[in-house]
This record gives sequence, C-alpha cells and structure tokens, in this order.
Amino acid sequence: MFRKEQFVPPVLVLGLGNVLLGDDGVGPALLREVQALYAGVQAVECVDGGTQGLALLGYLAGREALIILDAYAGGRNAGDVSVLEGAELLGCGVTRSTTAHEGNAGELLAAAHLLNELPARVFLVGIEPECVRTELGLSERVAEALPAAFVRACGLVERVLADLKVQTVA
Repeated sequence: MFRKEQFVPPVLVLGLGNVLLGDDGVGPALLREVQALYAGVQAVECVDGGTQGLALLGYLAGREALIILDAYAGGRNAGDVSVLEGAELLGCGVTRSTTAHEGNAGELLAAAHLLNELPARVFLVGIEPECVRTELGLSERVAEALPAAFVRACGLVERVLADLKVQTVA
C-alpha cells in the first residue's frame, strides 16, 4: 500500500507556556493573535504546545523555520520583548525548567538538534514575565507588551516567507 505524503508547512509558530501560571501563559496568548492573522496561509502552521515539552519533537520534522513564542526570563524588565535567533538561541543552553513545562524550549531545541530534526532557522520571541505563579491571566506589563511581541513575531514570519519566496495575503 502506498502512503500519500502529507504536506508539512515550512514555517512552524509554536506557542509554549502554562496558562494556569500567570505570565507563563504569554506564549499561547501571543499565538492566538498570530494564528488569527495567518489562518489562511498554508505555508504557516501555528501550534499551541502548552506544556507538552519533548512531546512536541514530532512537530519540528521537515520544517524550514521554527518561531517559538514564550515567556523568556532574560533578566530584563517585566514586559520587555526579546528576540533570539539561531546560535544566540541555541547558546542559551539547557537549564532546569522553572515553570510547569515538562521541558523548556532549550531542552526541545537540544533534543531536536541531537536527532537532526532542528529546522535550519530557529527564533524565539519572548516576553520577560513579571509573575509566574498559580493564577489566570497575564500581568498588566506583560499584557501591554503583547502588541510589540506580535509585531516582532509577524515580522519574523514575513521574513522567512520572503526568503522562501512564499506568497501570502496576510
């Protein structure tokens, strides 16, 4: 029996975080906005990875680019938006998770690299969290940073699509 090969969109936008832990839910919140914009673009797949950790490895295979949306504690002010790319992102190292993620983005990227499943282009759009504790909703500073993070995330998607020469109506 022949299996029909399934189309894998070249760009994966992956929202990570636990919506039950305050600002840790920024990844899924940002993903909803990006997903609404790119819903009709076949070259872009948006996935809410929540707290699945290493179970997300299968989503990375066959991609040209991965854009992770997540809370990123980089020692900056709450609500600051960071964009990490390529070696800078991979150089962050694998550290013990400080949230309820089964595995953090660093662990996911390291495992994908080890398995030769890491897309050629990887990015992180992160917002510095103010409060990661059991509560629903984002802090005011993080919520106010969503529009700036959205612009940065969409800019990355557009840049990758242009490099891949993919036409989009978004």
